Amino acid sequence: MSRNLQSADGDTTTESRDRQVTGPESTGETALSVEGLSKAFGDGENAVTAVDDVSFDIESGSIVGLLGPNGAGKTTLIKSILGMVLPDEGTVRLNGIDVLERPRAAYAQVDAMLEGARNDYWRLTVRENLRYFSTVAGVDPDAVADQHQRLLEQLELEEKADTAVRDLSRGMKQKVSLASVLAGGASIVFLDEPTLGLDVESSRTLQRELRRLATEQDITVVLSSHDMDVIETVCDRVLIMSDGQFVADDSVEALLRSTDVYGVRVVSSDFDDKTLRSLRSAFDVRTVEPLSPGARVEVETEGNGIYDLMDWLRERGVTPERVRTVEPGLEDLFWS
Repeated sequence: MSRNLQSADGDTTTESRDRQVTGPESTGETALSVEGLSKAFGDGENAVTAVDDVSFDIESGSIVGLLGPNGAGKTTLIKSILGMVLPDEGTVRLNGIDVLERPRAAYAQVDAMLEGARNDYWRLTVRENLRYFSTVAGVDPDAVADQHQRLLEQLELEEKADTAVRDLSRGMKQKVSLASVLAGGASIVFLDEPTLGLDVESSRTLQRELRRLATEQDITVVLSSHDMDVIETVCDRVLIMSDGQFVADDSVEALLRSTDVYGVRVVSSDFDDKTLRSLRSAFDVRTVEPLSPGARVEVETEGNGIYDLMDWLRERGVTPERVRTVEPGLEDLFWS
């Protein structure tokens, strides 16, 4: 977590007492600014470029999704921003503060919940964790007690506030990790797979809280997740990485409008093995769910392709009992 991170020159955020309850030091509306950031591992012909001359700005109070396949460079980019990796080139500014020139002041603005990292002290209770990490961030926990109570309520942790974290379920531990990140008053937070291990309702609760924090408290969130529904629901903007560079950077709405690929879901008792084999050879079949009798089939279409599909089914004596169009989501765009 960033609360325990070392910057590239050895400065640590745990020693910082620069964070103020009244708000972060800021020079404008840009919370995060990255310019010309590059990072390669290895030397000579064996060098691998993980991040290749990346530049972007993120406005204060926005929630930005960071997507990309494994090996795209997301982790290296995040670690370079957080000071865990020293980039070869480029600058990073947090609320206008250069992380190399003033690392303590810069990283006092930031916190993170990284996948695979233990983000809390499991022997402490939920409430004790919030107080502890507030103290580490340089904030008097008594001064933000009301904020902690709201976090407990909003994340449905109030009944477990005096329970040791080690005695909680995986999903509850995940919520405690998020609460601890938010407890210290950071204005920029990095969340890696924050809904991992949560049930549907807990995930929705967390998503609502993220939107509230961004709207009401101007907190900036950089969110990395493989759950495209979460990205579509909470993010204002999406950055997609591939081979160390951004291949897309736009609002969720604009990205979804950029594709005309749709799906058609057809249920029919007339589908049999022979017809399904023929259908796969004629169309891009996404899924087939066997029924008794028949099947539920989803076919990818674009433009007037739905008419071609209906004609094809009629010619082969397949009568649709239910037909539903499926609008494209980020997952369709991401994997296309």
